[in-house]
Amino acid sequence: MKNSRWISLLVLCTGFLLIVVDMTIVNVALPSIQRDLGFSQSGLAWVINAYLIAFGGLLLLAGRLGDLVGRKRVFLAGLALFTAASLLCGLSFSQPMLIAARFIQGIGGAVSSAVILAMIVTSFPEPLERAKAFGIFSFVASSGAVVGLIAGGLITQSVSWHWIFFVNLPIGIGTALLAIRLLENDKGIGIGQGADILGALMVTAALMLGVYTIVQTSDYGLFSLRTAILGTVAIALLAAFVVRQARSSNPILPLRLFRSRQVSGSNLVQALMSTSFLGFFFVCSLDFQRVQGYGPMEIGLAFLPVAVVMALFSIRFSAQLIGRFGAGPMLVAGQTVALLALALMAVAPTHANYLVHLLLPMALLGLGGGLTFPALTMIAMADVAPSDAGLASGLLNTTGQVGGAFGLAVLATLAGARTVDMVHGGADTVAALASGYHFAWLVAAGVVVVTLAVAAWLLRAKPVEHADVAGAECEAAA
Repeated sequence: MKNSRWISLLVLCTGFLLIVVDMTIVNVALPSIQRDLGFSQSGLAWVINAYLIAFGGLLLLAGRLGDLVGRKRVFLAGLALFTAASLLCGLSFSQPMLIAARFIQGIGGAVSSAVILAMIVTSFPEPLERAKAFGIFSFVASSGAVVGLIAGGLITQSVSWHWIFFVNLPIGIGTALLAIRLLENDKGIGIGQGADILGALMVTAALMLGVYTIVQTSDYGLFSLRTAILGTVAIALLAAFVVRQARSSNPILPLRLFRSRQVSGSNLVQALMSTSFLGFFFVCSLDFQRVQGYGPMEIGLAFLPVAVVMALFSIRFSAQLIGRFGAGPMLVAGQTVALLALALMAVAPTHANYLVHLLLPMALLGLGGGLTFPALTMIAMADVAPSDAGLASGLLNTTGQVGGAFGLAVLATLAGARTVDMVHGGADTVAALASGYHFAWLVAAGVVVVTLAVAAWLLRAKPVEHADVAGAECEAAA
């Protein structure tokens, strides 16, 4: 029975790895897709944006559906939709077909990934085992981006961009078959316990419009009138949704969830943290390509220390450290290390020697992620009732996606503005680009400082499962 739970965890992590890898594997193949299907530069962005809008907009609703109708059903439905959409993406021969398939793929990704944390919580009620399970999940969630970069470069260069989607088919089908056999069946609390259809439509529309507004800032500007209008409408929809939830007898998002400092604080930390971590990968990818002159495979390999160090700490050491010191202190320690990594990147020379100037920040970011992600996940899910676990899982993923998208838009805008100023000041293109990227890393470091302040406020609450995890660890050692 014990072994079957760990096998089930591997099944869930494999399903999630498909989703995470897909978010970055496409980036490497974009030039090939553009040449093959004749995309314009603005049209090409929709290969990414169509996925992000569907994914970010449906996470919250999908998480709640898992609570209502059963998480295994929702996971399998999302996995099946994602796999089928991957086939359509690979077969795409026109721009509209690929964009539509990517939108469907985003729906499937949201539906399957939104319930995974809740399934881990219910499968691992014992604190020490839960900490280890979250460590494994956090490694998959964090290192999947690096796997996508490496795999995207390898597949695109050796075969064709179509196969970055086709490889999902055997993995998706195999994962679904194992999930049917191994995952525990659950019925959910019943659709009548949270069937606020109008509320569901309102929050989905608000999130989709919000993500759409953010991703379009690259074309229209972060401070344009169009962005301001659409952003205002999205916020108004979200505010109306909150008012409805406060008055509804069967809310799809019970506001009582936010009475917990751990839930509110951890979601705020997740949003801020996603800005710095995703900003690190995004800006580094641009710097490696445009300033350092790396190719697709070199970019993927340059990120490899992040994945290796994060794997070591997430899987091997995070549970023991959380058991000894508590999740809160480990969250603070991880963010402090991440702050150091970003500061080192900000002061690195324009033409950096990888071994001398970049290897240490990469390893430090892996260490920061390995300490931070399992601890934050434990804090976010520790104070949640089992009937709300799917909702809490979807909420944490949503704040990460929306916060990351908004943060990337801000960092890209600031980096671009700094580059333009440098060019006007007489700097050459490479130096101007480097200056913009270094400024973005500096701003991301500032975001980590704010994250640490929020984490300190969060630690004023009861330490999360510190005593329980430590006690469980002592029992296991005995």
